[in-house]
Amino acid sequence: MKQPLLVFNEKGIYCEKADVYIDAWRPVDKCIVTHGHADHSRWGHKHYITQTNNVPIIKHRLGEISVTGKAWNETFTINGVKFSLHPAGHIIASSQVRVEYKGEVWIFTGDFKTEDDGLAEIYEPVKCHTFITECTFGLPAFKWEPQAEVFKDINNWWATNKSEGRTSILFGYSLGKAQRLLKHLDTSIGKIYTHGAVENMTEVARTNYKLPETTLITRDTPKEDIKGNIIVAPPSAHGSTWIRRFVPFVTASASGWMTFRGARRRRAIDRGFVLSDHADWEGLLSAIKATGCEKVIATHGYTDIFAKYLREELGYDARTEKTQYEEESAEIDKKIENED
Repeated sequence: MKQPLLVFNEKGIYCEKADVYIDAWRPVDKCIVTHGHADHSRWGHKHYITQTNNVPIIKHRLGEISVTGKAWNETFTINGVKFSLHPAGHIIASSQVRVEYKGEVWIFTGDFKTEDDGLAEIYEPVKCHTFITECTFGLPAFKWEPQAEVFKDINNWWATNKSEGRTSILFGYSLGKAQRLLKHLDTSIGKIYTHGAVENMTEVARTNYKLPETTLITRDTPKEDIKGNIIVAPPSAHGSTWIRRFVPFVTASASGWMTFRGARRRRAIDRGFVLSDHADWEGLLSAIKATGCEKVIATHGYTDIFAKYLREELGYDARTEKTQYEEESAEIDKKIENED
């Protein structure tokens, strides 16, 4: 029986022909990294290969590492296996990995979304035989509203809070979601303030992406200056001592999980905006169809339900594989950085 081009083992997704891993979750010699989130770009690999715009991001998170940057669609060959990186649309500098050997093509998406968010490089459909897809939101219940409508609601929420003399605190992961929020906040309403974790990552992002002016909150920032304006902070800041100085404030979270009211209650958030950096049900299905693939491997998310639907309703050769990638609900900064 022919060995699959990519296999899942105890360290990650492995291409034996090239002796290369993709988004390995244990230390390996050579690893192709799709994007900067901690569950996909782990510390400890001897050498990293990633998209050029992602190099400063993973260096910021991982420190001094050995890393090679590759341009979009640039083909590089390792032991006869051809690789290239293609936009995944998940967050800034997020990639899909195309792997080709003797005419057989596999795609590993990492995490992805199909909607153009106006900041991240737009998802690019790539033809393949086997498609490895996330399915974080692989249920028909998940159907995203157009981004423009969501940001209209967010900016109206901020304007209302300001008119009532309250500060708006908007939670989003420091890498990816925070920059997407910053890009589309209406600065005619007021000033954008940031938590240290968000500001530090945004400064790194400014190397390759145009973002609005932000002001870092420090111990010396007068509370009266912040009142009525908006603060973008990581979810880990919620309930911390850091946040108490901004009373009176109103909180909101931007996440695909805000589809469920219970998620907002559990997190003790005043308002939830449904805004995800992952594909919804229709996005997942349209992405698979666009590849022309025959086989689908579903990872992290509603894998069993999604794969069953692909097999029984759409006729794909679909199965699941376990990984150590986390769902969006777990992409939370583990500790508050620069708590000043």
